[in-house]
Amino acid sequence: MDIEAIREHALVRRCKHAPGQGVYHAGQPFHAIYLVHAGSYKICELAEDGREQVTGFRMRGDLIGMESIGQKTYGSDVIALESSEAWELPYPAVMRACLSAPELQSHLTAALAAEIRNDRSWMLMLGTLAAERRVAAFLLDVAARYARLGYSAKHFILRMSRIDMASFLALKHETVSRALSHLHDLSYIAVQRREVRVLDANGLRSMAGVSTALN
Repeated sequence: MDIEAIREHALVRRCKHAPGQGVYHAGQPFHAIYLVHAGSYKICELAEDGREQVTGFRMRGDLIGMESIGQKTYGSDVIALESSEAWELPYPAVMRACLSAPELQSHLTAALAAEIRNDRSWMLMLGTLAAERRVAAFLLDVAARYARLGYSAKHFILRMSRIDMASFLALKHETVSRALSHLHDLSYIAVQRREVRVLDANGLRSMAGVSTALN
């Protein structure tokens, strides 16, 4: 993203967040989108029964708040999973920058389209895949995201808790733990707490029922 084009119209504020600290909360006035510069965040909404439902995770290079464009308020909570930093991009300044830098508008459109495609893919998977397949697909997705950031896709740390992972996958916490243990027993992965090593990527893909990782 062309941050410099936005800086010509407004101050881009660098916001640091401690683990558990919110970037914004549902119901607060929408005024900016955020670019994750470091660390990771979870996106949460309240389910009808009042439970917190994790609807996504964001890592470096991802945009936050795009789903609230056109709304008066933010529709979700965004919480840091670790010590993280997000750059606040005032939305009016972003729109002005788009007029002078058409490539910025193209970037935002592509980012929003990718987010919609990814959400749709996960909706289909969560509605059709058994528990172990969901967990396998999730690990492949995390691995692919680390790879795009230039890190290893075969050895990484899960920044989210098992409870957050279970919430996102619409599973019980115990079910996620059992699925990880089974994938470990199959020698597809080696897992110790939040540290994951992918030992057999093809086996993991076969378990997930996909030829490649999700976007």
